[in-house]
Amino acid sequence: MSQKFHIKKSDLVVVIAGAHKGKSGKVLEIRSAKNRAVVEGVAMIKRHLKKSQENPQGKIAEREGTIHVSNLMLQSRYDSSKRAKKTAAPAGKA
Repeated sequence: MSQKFHIKKSDLVVVIAGAHKGKSGKVLEIRSAKNRAVVEGVAMIKRHLKKSQENPQGKIAEREGTIHVSNLMLQSRYDSSKRAKKTAAPAGKA
């Protein structure tokens, strides 16, 4: 039985909790088995690759980790909510 999530692949989302709070990006994939999503440019993980045919020198590759879906909110909903910091300063303050 498939679960229903408030986000789907290719949605623009904002991280609302956790270590990556405030970052935003596009949902690349949803892993429903663990209720997690992969978001472009967020929660980057370094993976050490040893020397091989493709990488004669070996390298440290970076890729996206997963974030729990409860820590994500749609960008459109975030912008219309009170969570988004209003950038315009009040007129009375200098």
